[in-house]
Amino acid sequence: MSGTRTGSVAEHVDGEVKVSVQGRVARVTIDRPSKKNALTQAMYKRIADALLEADSDPDIGAVVITGVDDVFTAGNDLADFMAGNSLDETHRFLDAIATVHVPVIAAVNGLAIGVGLTLLLHCDLVFVEPSADLSAPFVGLGLVPEAASSLLLPRVVGERRASEIFLTGRHLSGSEAAEWGLANAAATPVLPAAVEAAERVAAQPHAAARTSKSLLRSHELTVEGRMAEEMAAFADALKGSEFAAVMAARRAR
Repeated sequence: MSGTRTGSVAEHVDGEVKVSVQGRVARVTIDRPSKKNALTQAMYKRIADALLEADSDPDIGAVVITGVDDVFTAGNDLADFMAGNSLDETHRFLDAIATVHVPVIAAVNGLAIGVGLTLLLHCDLVFVEPSADLSAPFVGLGLVPEAASSLLLPRVVGERRASEIFLTGRHLSGSEAAEWGLANAAATPVLPAAVEAAERVAAQPHAAARTSKSLLRSHELTVEGRMAEEMAAFADALKGSEFAAVMAARRAR
């Protein structure tokens, strides 16, 4: 990695989540291509750690989250869920991305399923490849939305469009995501566009940028409560017959 710095964000260049720093921008890269960047509890922990470290580092002005190859993330690793593992790290990640003061920019480089879509609602800027494929197939799995997305997605794209995404499992291209307001722009290649925006954000006065982010999000006082409601319903759905039937059918195929 080029560049040197003395801040507190730890840099890791191996494993399934890579964290690097260039100037005042930290980059978190989801790197599990063999599983389409599906997230395990260990990966949630690493991403949450990186966000919290960046938030506490006065030298970091922005964080960019992206994936490798043509996948942002295929969402939760369902095998990890079905193994009965605790969801504590998922909760910790969602709390971190929803509450950190450091600006967070997403570079959606391809497939974005489930939390790959809903985490975008907690990012300050979102850039997508025009050909990216975004969806939230919770209902089709016998589950429910998470990450306060049942509250936030209608605010971003409108109630009718949010209902279409959740209830029909509709897929959005990156271009459509930008048209619907889920992303700031569709760009090719997407990572340089996101990094350029992150550098512009990071160049702003540090305290003013973080305080402005807090002010922009001050209307979201019910997010924590909605997340708690969703997670309780999600945990119940994971134990339910519908989810079990969907998984059994998938295994049979």
